[in-house]
Amino acid sequence: MQTLLNDRYQVIRTLGAGGFGETYLAEDTYMPSKRRCVVKQLRPIQNNPQIYQLVQERFQREAAILEALGGATDQIPGLYAYFCTDGQFYLVQEWIEGETLTAKVQQQGLFSESAVQKILVNLLPVLEYVHTQHIVHRDIKPDNIMVRHRDGKSVLIDFGAVRESMGTVFNSQGNPTSSIVIGTPGYMPSEQAAGRPVYSSDLYSLGLTAIYLLTGKQPQELELDSQTGEIVWRQYASQINSTLAGVIDRAIAYHPRDRFTTARAMLDALQSIANPIPPTQPFFPQPPVVPTPPLPTVPVSQPTTPANNRNSIFMGGVIAGGLIGASVIISQVFEQSPEPVVEPNVIPSVTPTVIQKPIVTPIVPVDNTSPSPVDSTTENNYLWLSQRTVTDADLDDKEGFELDIMRNSVFARHGRRFDTPGLQEYFNNQSWYNPIYLPKTFPTKLLSQLEQRNVEFINKYQDRYNRRHFPK
Repeated sequence: MQTLLNDRYQVIRTLGAGGFGETYLAEDTYMPSKRRCVVKQLRPIQNNPQIYQLVQERFQREAAILEALGGATDQIPGLYAYFCTDGQFYLVQEWIEGETLTAKVQQQGLFSESAVQKILVNLLPVLEYVHTQHIVHRDIKPDNIMVRHRDGKSVLIDFGAVRESMGTVFNSQGNPTSSIVIGTPGYMPSEQAAGRPVYSSDLYSLGLTAIYLLTGKQPQELELDSQTGEIVWRQYASQINSTLAGVIDRAIAYHPRDRFTTARAMLDALQSIANPIPPTQPFFPQPPVVPTPPLPTVPVSQPTTPANNRNSIFMGGVIAGGLIGASVIISQVFEQSPEPVVEPNVIPSVTPTVIQKPIVTPIVPVDNTSPSPVDSTTENNYLWLSQRTVTDADLDDKEGFELDIMRNSVFARHGRRFDTPGLQEYFNNQSWYNPIYLPKTFPTKLLSQLEQRNVEFINKYQDRYNRRHFPK
């Protein structure tokens, strides 16, 4: 074996070998840093000049796709180069210093429920982006997910499309086709085994990966329900949250129509475990009416942000004594505010309740360094902006800072980073935030039409009333 590939890449050691070729850890001798990289050697399954030309064309196309994917997110290895020599094909990719999920289970044992949920939430935005590029990974499994040492992020490796191009042959009609099925037995669903993968095929594989992390069981070790064909696994992880188990069950449903249709849908279902907010309910609800006598309050998942509500009349008296300590007696009379349209049987009717805590007016910041009127440690993800149309009534009681956060939360939920330090710091404090894309490379087509419309509406509202906190 030559130790200097393409007169440039010095092989350090072999990382793996299989039917498609070998994978090496190498140093790039052309770079001053001698950076380490992964060199994948791929060989066609047929030694045929006509086939070789087709394989070369497909290989170049798939390499271009890998370059685009790696350039859009740091959770897919970047492609440094590709080349062909001596009838074999080579990919040179970023070396991820970390461990596969398989290795971590072998070293530390089973993953906790929260650790598994974190990995899923970390990977689903990556899969969402991959699927928007009309690509199915086709080989998601614990061996193909690396946990990077420097930041703990999950990185998706080893896409199946390049290997499929190596399997190109001519069928009985003389047309080029792939003679192999990409995927790992047990981790791929039936439609993928039949050569017809869909986007939810990746979610199926991800669900089985989660089961392995929770139970240590490979798919072949799990039983099937003899009537439904569904995988039976819950008895090996009976302690986990039933909602999380339900999300996994739906991901690994036998038929694609019974699974989540998109990675975003699965991500929303997971985030609802920690943030159980009805999707059609405004994140900051209108203040309730004060009835008599008082009735039990209904908890909400997020605190209401007090603001100058032009529909409210506040009357109060303050009796102060000493240097600290005060009591505030406030009575409120509210006009009935319009509520969002709610599907029947989704949100139960709520009897108005008494507010017994004093309302404290926040300090409104005058510049980017002053205190923020919304606590950055609060779980403010504004899920409803992806579910219904925003109106003036949703914005009228909010100051510039909160409007900036609302507008940018739509981008943050899709993994966008921010050039503005204050915005980046705010979203870094949100547990659901998973920054993936640089501002200049963020693919705006990730936003739905509703989300795009809401972002533009809030932006125009801010211009109309000059309500901004951060520079535009």
